[in-house]
Parts: sequence; structure tokens; C-alpha cells
Amino acid sequence: LPMAFRDVNARRHIGLQQLSSLASTGRTFLGPVKSHKFIVDESTNQSTLICSAVRLIESLDFTSAAGQLLNETIQAQNKEFKTGMSTLLFLVGAWSNAVVECLQQNVPVPAIVSVMSEGLNSCCERVQCLQIPIHDVKKELCSSRVRPKAFESKTGQLGRDGLTNARNLPCFQRDISAPEEAIPINSCSHQGEDCNFNKCLVSPLAGFGSAASLVEAAGDQSSSVLSGSGVTASSCITRKLTHSRHFSTLGKSCFQNQQSVFQGYLSGPPADPCGCCGLGHLAMALSHGNQTGIKLLQSIAAYQQERAECSGSSQINIAEIVTCCVLGLPESYSCVSPGFVTLVSPEQATLIKHFADKPLRILLVDGDLTEQYRHLGFNRPSNVRTILEHPNPQGGRAGDVWLSRMSDILMSFEVNLVLVKGNVCENFMEKCIASRILVIGCVARDVLCAFGAVTGAQAVTYLSQLNDSCVGKGAWAELWKASDGRAVDLGELVPARISAGGIPLLTAVLTTALPSKAQLLEDQFWALLYRLRHALKDGKVFPGGGAVELLCLSHIQVLAEQPERPGNCTAVEELPSAWLAEHRSIVLQALASGWKRYLSVVLCNMAKASSELEAGAAVDHHLQKAAACGSPSAYILEGFRRGGVLRGGSDPFPDQVTGLKVCDNVAAKTEAWRRALDLVLLVLQTDAEIITGPRRDQILNSPVSSEFMFL
Repeated sequence: LPMAFRDVNARRHIGLQQLSSLASTGRTFLGPVKSHKFIVDESTNQSTLICSAVRLIESLDFTSAAGQLLNETIQAQNKEFKTGMSTLLFLVGAWSNAVVECLQQNVPVPAIVSVMSEGLNSCCERVQCLQIPIHDVKKELCSSRVRPKAFESKTGQLGRDGLTNARNLPCFQRDISAPEEAIPINSCSHQGEDCNFNKCLVSPLAGFGSAASLVEAAGDQSSSVLSGSGVTASSCITRKLTHSRHFSTLGKSCFQNQQSVFQGYLSGPPADPCGCCGLGHLAMALSHGNQTGIKLLQSIAAYQQERAECSGSSQINIAEIVTCCVLGLPESYSCVSPGFVTLVSPEQATLIKHFADKPLRILLVDGDLTEQYRHLGFNRPSNVRTILEHPNPQGGRAGDVWLSRMSDILMSFEVNLVLVKGNVCENFMEKCIASRILVIGCVARDVLCAFGAVTGAQAVTYLSQLNDSCVGKGAWAELWKASDGRAVDLGELVPARISAGGIPLLTAVLTTALPSKAQLLEDQFWALLYRLRHALKDGKVFPGGGAVELLCLSHIQVLAEQPERPGNCTAVEELPSAWLAEHRSIVLQALASGWKRYLSVVLCNMAKASSELEAGAAVDHHLQKAAACGSPSAYILEGFRRGGVLRGGSDPFPDQVTGLKVCDNVAAKTEAWRRALDLVLLVLQTDAEIITGPRRDQILNSPVSSEFMFL
């Protein structure tokens, strides 16, 4: 039964105030120049560094209904898009304040809901003219006047885009292990020290007794052909890499045919005067200043583009990408490594050294590897209480019988490597190590599927289901090595690499010397990866840097000055027209104030303005210029082509980023707007907070006890 309730729909709406207070904690996450926050766990005194609304919301302890609704909204946006959460969080706070101001001016709740909903719908329709199709991205982002230093050498000749060949990127580790068939690799003389994506690369993975091969980086005049990119290349010296298990096993005909396609364009003149690929600049425009992430993403995109020559797919395949955070190394050691890189114990690392030069028989377990694990949907008899599942007449602990039985099953099928989706019993893992069986737990399902596809292994739920057809062949394991060729031994955990011939799996190895920064680097990498994926899926992008929000602000202000309604929604027509027109301008100005505050905070975070007041004046100046132009959308697009609508003053970016334009995802941004306003209007329409449970004394002794009516 309800214990107490309080009215929340007064002029100082309590729920909206709570939303505004919670959202204000994330205002520094807007824009490309973000301020980080430390989250400290009082129970363990451990801290972590965050720079995203998702991690912030996860770290807060919500005691209010409004806070829980905000958490659910943020999590829904993160689950679907993995981007746009900071925008959502900020607009929730900005529009909550705007609605409270409307309530203080005695604007009825139905008018606020109707006019704000129609105003946002009108904005979403208006900004469609700013969408840039992917096939036009190259023309919009690639300007002959501004060339990033990352793609230009001192001689003035343009180097390769970095998306042309994954094997020539400095942050891509190549598989050099066992002698296989020779695969040609393009290699040219290096002509520029500033060509960041074309440095000399020594392969760090020289296992199986073969020395590391030195492959010279591509020179400034070399490039390759990507599917759909139209990029051509001048002639290169072709060398053969004779120790590449990975690239030869993927399919001899696939890569040799692709190489012949590359060389078919070698003699032709460059068709692209800028010498770069549209996908490369698109990825950098979506990186929002994340330099480490963009280099990893370029390697991943280049590698998957090479495989796309065989599969015919042009999308980024998220299922073939995993991450591994390695602590104790500088961030410059971050790289993309073929196969599955994970952290293992020193005992497992010793076992992996024993596996050198040996092909492994692999088993995949789709579940936990514990005695108590039962598959999803398993129901025990309701009228039976289990005392002991496996009686042991010979005495001893019941768990020992299960350990011995499972270990005997693995040894009878000569299994060397077990990848488990869930948790693994510690005692069982120790027993397997003693039997020279490597067991890796907490492996993602996509990783299991990738190994099953190339090794022939079939996943089982219980080891008792194991038969010879479930065991795969052709896997191998080795210790992961840094870019300088050294094996990394960090004491407690050691990075190891597990792979198999032809596996498409890639691991983004993220290195950092700060343990509290590991989660931050991983979040930034995945956010960038999903932004590129959504851009390719949508087929279009928005100009970034506040361009879309500026057009929304301009559009809403025009609507507020017009006597007619913003739309023909049924909800609006059901209200009295005279009564609605009285409050329409106030509500639209409140909606516009959210956009203006958004732009002002972005300018402050980018160090373009010293205060929100100065930033607001700058926004007003752009609005006046857009209105004087006659077409705000044309003014905004022209500003974007010049490098940014709100560009001006000091620039916090390094030189290699200043020439790049910023882009945003279309669906993720508009959905963040809708979710933010829907949450604010939902909380606005609540009229009471009903409290249940044994909290009477706590509420009575609280400072807000006078607000409650006890039942």
C-alpha cells in the first residue's frame, strides 16, 4: 500500500529540478575538448577516469524516480547507438530548466507538451537539408586548400591515406610466424619524415623460430585501390613476405587477385588530386580529436576493406573487432593485432611458451565451466531437494570428482586450448594448467564464432557433450609482443595472442601507463568505431561543430515570430487556438534557449569564449549573419566548407587536426534530441510521487517532510 505522496507538479517542479541537477554534472563532456572526471569508490578507495555520460550515470546512486528514468534513457541511447549520450544528457538539463521557466510564467502543461513536441519535429525536418551523403563526403571534407600534415610530406608530395593497405600502417601488427606461401606486399622507398602513416615497420611477432621481417613503409607516391574509393597508385617495388601465416591462409586467390588489381592501376595517373580516400577523411571527421583511436580505426578499416574484395561487403564489421587493455606501456604502443589478444596469468603464460611452434586442438564452451552451471531454461524438479548430485563412495570432496572427470574428458580428446564464454572454476583451471591445457574464460560470443568458423570447432554447453567432431584444429597461441618486438611481462597479467589460419578477428590493443585511464581509452575507441559504422549505415552525416544546432536555433526563432502554429499535429488542434497562441511564443523561445545554451557551452569547452555570456553573444552574431544571408542553411554549409561554422579565435587542436572538419551521425543525433525532450515532457506530466516501503521514520525526520502527505 502507498505510505505517502507529495505533489511534484507545482511551479518549482521537483522532478525537473532533479533532472537539471543531475544533467549539470555532464556539461563538460560536450564538444571535442572534454574535461575528464574522477569517479572514486568510497568502499575500495579506487578511482577511475571517465569522459562519457554513460560512465557518469553508471557511477551515480539514484534515489529519485527522475534519476532512474534518466539512467534508463541514457542506457537506451548507448545500447542502440553508442554515441550521442552527452548531447542527450545536456539537453535534458537545458530543456528541464526551460520548462520550469514556462511553468513559472503560468504556461499550462498541455501547451508546453504540444508546442515543444511540434517544435522539435519541425527542427528535425528542417535540418534534413544539412545532411551530406557519403558519396559527397569526399568532396565536402577533402579540400585542396587545407591538407592535414598526417597526409603530407616535407617534399610537398601527398602520401597514402592510411586506408590503402593495412599492412603498411605503423599501428597494424602483421602475422609473421610460420613459413607459408609467399604473398606480395607493396613497399616503396620512404621520402618524408612527417608522413605519419608510412613509417618503417618492424613486425614484432616473429614466433616459431623465424626472424622478424623488416618491411619498408610505402613512400609518398604509393597508394592502393580500395573498393569504391577510386584511389589509384603509382608504381611500387613489389616484395614478397615469405613468413605470413595470416595473409596467406585467408585465401591465396583472394589476395593475389587483389594484388593484381592494385598493380593494374599502377601505371595510370592519380585520379584523385588530393590523393586520399573519402573513408579516411570521414573517419577522421568522426574522430572528434581522438588521435589514438583514428590510427587504430584506419588500420581496421584498411584490413576489412582488403577482405571486402572477397566478400563484397563495404560495412565495418563490429563482430570481428575486440579490444584488450594492456597496462604499463605508453599509449604510443597501442596497435591493431590480428587474432585474439587477451590477458592471462603468469602460469598460463608459461604454458603458452610451451605451446610455441605447436598447432593446438581447440574446444569452444558456450557457457560457464563450473560444476553448478546449468543452461538457460533448465528447471529443477520443484518437489525435489538435491543433497548431492554425484555420490562419491570412495570418499573425498564432491568437487574433486567433477574436476577429475572433466579433466579426463579433455585429455581423452587431446584438447590443448579451451575458450569459454562464461566463468571458469579456479580449481579446474589450475588442474588444466597442470595437465598442459590452456583455458581462457570470459570470451565474447563473436570470438567463439570466429574461431569456430576457421577451425571447425563446434561449441558445446557441457563437457559431457564433447565428441571428436566438436574439436577444432589449426589454432596457435603465443605471447603478445609490443611494437619494438619485446614480449610484455607485467607481472600479474601477461598479454597473449591466440589465432588461427584465416581468422578475420582483429584486436585493438589499447596501452596506457595509467590504470584509471584504461576504461576511458576503451570507451573512446568504441565510440569512434560505432560513429563510423552508423555513418556508413545511414549513408549520410551531419556537419558537426554546432552547425545543426545553430540551424535549429535559427529555425525555432523564426517560428516563434510567426503567428501560425509550427505544425498540424492533432494534439495541437485539439487545444483552443486562442489559448494556444497566447503561450506559443513563450514555449518556442524556451525550446530555443536549450539550443542556445548547448552552443554556448560547446564554445566555452572549445576555448572559443571565456564565459557563457561571451559565447551567447557569439551565437547571436552568427544568427544575425545567417538571417542577413537570407538562407541560414546556405550560410551554415558555407561555414562548414570553410572549416567550421563556429570557428574563430584560438584553436585548441594540434596542427594535424585544424584542417579537418567535424561530422556527426544523423540518426544518433536526432534520436538523442527526441529522447531528451520525451524524458523532460514525461517527468513534466507526472503529478505525484508515491512512496512505498518502510521509510516512514526516515521521511518524517528529513528536511522535506512537510512536502509529504502520509496515508
